[in-house]
Amino acid sequence: METRKAYPSDLSDREWEQIAPLLPKRRNPRGVKEKHSRREVLNAIFYVARNGIVWSALPHDFPPHKTVYDYYYKLCQRNVWVQIVDALREKVRIQAGREPSPSIVVMDSQTVKTTEKGGFAVSTRTSK
Repeated sequence: METRKAYPSDLSDREWEQIAPLLPKRRNPRGVKEKHSRREVLNAIFYVARNGIVWSALPHDFPPHKTVYDYYYKLCQRNVWVQIVDALREKVRIQAGREPSPSIVVMDSQTVKTTEKGGFAVSTRTSK
């Protein structure tokens, strides 16, 4: 694989070590090697998020935008982003000497009033 100059949105080695185990295992019954590394696909996703661009505007040194978007969409459908954030939050809280899960939520009334679904629906998460 060709190496490229790093972007500010790229994962550091330490960040990748934290996130990689949280990603779904790749299903490949025939043993075909991935054309693009998952780390590079995630770097592309973070590039889009950080720079606020459309998928098709990804620089050409990333994997194809359709590949990147497809992976992003699959992670969304499987609720992987929420799982990653939850796992990382727990690690940070434990490192800070706190309980893994927060015991209180602070929400201002203005935000609740302006949400599309309303306060109760927004403040309660349903598990699948």
